[in-house]
Amino acid sequence: MIRCSLLALALMALASCGAPPTAGVTYGENPQLPAPKPESIPTVKVLPVVGWAAGAAPVAPEGFTVTRFADGMRHPRWVYPLPNGDILVAQSATQRSTGGLVTTIRNAVQEAAGAITETPNNIILLRDTNGDGVADQKSVFLTGLNQPLGMGVLVNSFYVANTDSVLRFPYADGQTAIKGPGEKLIDLPYKPDANGHWTRNLLVKFDGTKIYIAVGSISDHGEAGEAEEGRAAIYEINPNGSGLRIFASGLRNPVGMAWEPVTGALWAAVNERDELGPDIVPDYMTSVKEGGFYGWPYSYFGGNLDPRVKPQKPDMVAKAIKPDYALGAHTASLGLAFNSHDAFPARYRNGAFIGQHGSWNRKEPVGYKVIFVPFANGKPSGPPEDFLTGFLTAKDEARGRPVGVAFDRAGAMYVADDAGNAIWRVRAVR
Repeated sequence: MIRCSLLALALMALASCGAPPTAGVTYGENPQLPAPKPESIPTVKVLPVVGWAAGAAPVAPEGFTVTRFADGMRHPRWVYPLPNGDILVAQSATQRSTGGLVTTIRNAVQEAAGAITETPNNIILLRDTNGDGVADQKSVFLTGLNQPLGMGVLVNSFYVANTDSVLRFPYADGQTAIKGPGEKLIDLPYKPDANGHWTRNLLVKFDGTKIYIAVGSISDHGEAGEAEEGRAAIYEINPNGSGLRIFASGLRNPVGMAWEPVTGALWAAVNERDELGPDIVPDYMTSVKEGGFYGWPYSYFGGNLDPRVKPQKPDMVAKAIKPDYALGAHTASLGLAFNSHDAFPARYRNGAFIGQHGSWNRKEPVGYKVIFVPFANGKPSGPPEDFLTGFLTAKDEARGRPVGVAFDRAGAMYVADDAGNAIWRVRAVR
């Protein structure tokens, strides 16, 4: 009864919104940001998930083929190509949070969108033994985890980021399963009854000297108070777990992390705040500066004040770094990968691919696709382009929702589709 009432409330909020808004220019280095209009009741549009018909697939530009590398997955969130060509997939899902009316509405929204489900808490290994672009071997690589996401290999160790910790396991190239117990390297900020932004990505530095872990906020704009301590940040540790420190902060929900191939800079895709209007606040990707502060919760996209945050801290707002590139408001930009290979046409070389999971706090849906942003000399050099589409039907239904994006050693792209329960493989046709 409560769930039905909340969905009815969400529908009433939609009905009060009037005609669909004209989308602002919320992409690029200098997005046009309208004045914030705080919502006492969130605008909600939940797209029902209908799945993919047999033989159907997302659509890539001419010159590319898309194959269903693996089907029948259980909420696959992240992909990690191993050095030998195997593909690891972290399977995990959002769990219900406790709290007030807004939290309960969010639970209902996420459940209707297929985000809240039984979480598998495992990592699956996929292997293509005959090279036809479809996995023909599937095995459980690691179990007994707690909402895993980020993965990494360094020398003879495999690292995984749970929602509450970073673990390390002995690893040998080519093995199909890890059976022994892992070593906990560090604890991460965790509150079991407040499961907002539970994902923890992990990235090994290209020279093997450091590991970075992304930790999102619990709440939208800091309303969780002291529970936000140590969150909305990217952490740095040594490979043995020592040297824990916050590398950068004020990042509401950093998820995708990647090394820009020309400069070697750390970049992150950040999922920004909601409930200020249909065209703000834009998600973004940015180079991450050591010791940098990016505004959350006091301001967004530099020094734009969030009027809901009390008290404000002008000294912190003055420090807020403007992100490099806006990725559209409410697009839920989560995945991030740079193409450092030659397998794609030259125009895609060194550019960024972003998995946009899709909106809920907007009447006109946005996201639900993988976009491409060209780069030159280590910086964005042109407007965003749709790269992988077809996740939406003409009836505003979701066939799937892209999340993690990665490239294997041969330059093929893999996309985790957590609502479509599939892993998609994209390659260029030569």
